[in-house]
Amino acid sequence: MEDKNLQVLGHLEELRKRIIITLLSFGIFLIGGFVFVRPIYNWLIKDLDAKLAVLGPGDILWVYLMIAAVIALAATIPVAAFQVWLFVKPALNQEERKVTLQFIPALFFLFLFGISFGYFLLFPLVLGFLTSLSDGQFEMMFTADKYFRFLLNLTVPFGLLFEMPLVLMFLTRLGILNPIRLKKARKIAYFILVVISVLITPPDFLSDVLVIVPLFILYEISISLSTIVYRKKSAAKYAKEKTVA
Repeated sequence: MEDKNLQVLGHLEELRKRIIITLLSFGIFLIGGFVFVRPIYNWLIKDLDAKLAVLGPGDILWVYLMIAAVIALAATIPVAAFQVWLFVKPALNQEERKVTLQFIPALFFLFLFGISFGYFLLFPLVLGFLTSLSDGQFEMMFTADKYFRFLLNLTVPFGLLFEMPLVLMFLTRLGILNPIRLKKARKIAYFILVVISVLITPPDFLSDVLVIVPLFILYEISISLSTIVYRKKSAAKYAKEKTVA
């Protein structure tokens, strides 16, 4: 019993170490993000017809902080993934270590791809639809705080959700999940994705549909990729057992 307690404490200490490294990395990247925040801000507002308004000096700092936080989040994803890999590494064999390590760069690029999808495709459609509702009815004025909150609510969640196929592949590779479980959980997963889409989009039907459909497609892609990984893993296990026999 004492050995088990020591083992649990060792795992908790290792987990604490990995979390601290990840948080420190985020803090460093957040500071570094402020170096590039102004050119990125200017690039994000380059297509606006008018300048954004601010209601106080604190709004400027808050907007810059939001942009820097997204930069830090993107840069921290590979670090966090590597820390997770180091934590589970002792439980993996040599082949699994090599294969799962290859997932880390893809997580970073999928996050960028998800943000790009939200910014270049979804954001203009939703913003254009909402502004068209006020055409000739209201005097439109955007504050920097409201504008960037709206922008980030439509882009950052997609950056994270676009990593869903890779995360489920990783969990399938570790044996935690399999395509059978994912198919059985489809209804629950769809419900959760609908709730997420409602929470991150403005309260209109078009925005919800534009978000829900890609999320459903991502889940189905996740099941397909999980099936491929599961079959390869099962085939490798069968071949190994046959060789031993």
